[in-house]
Amino acid sequence: MAPTQPFDTGPGPPRPAFFLAYAGVVVAGCFGGAIGYGYVGATCTGDCGSAKAIGALVGAALAAIGVGVVAVLVLRAMAEWRRPPHDDAER
Repeated sequence: MAPTQPFDTGPGPPRPAFFLAYAGVVVAGCFGGAIGYGYVGATCTGDCGSAKAIGALVGAALAAIGVGVVAVLVLRAMAEWRRPPHDDAER
């Protein structure tokens, strides 16, 4: 039985892609927080200080998680595109 070779992932995505993905998650979190704050502010009557804060936190978390998932998928796809071709005949 031939020894198995480790799977070569090759070079990953370029470093600027990681920084861009990180910046995208941060910006989405900020915008999500603003949308959550604005939504609660528009629908709440009376004293809404804590409700606006919770709306901002929930909006920021949901937006950042959503963009984070997309960013991970894009980075994985970029890594796959840069992977060297793999020869199945060597197995």
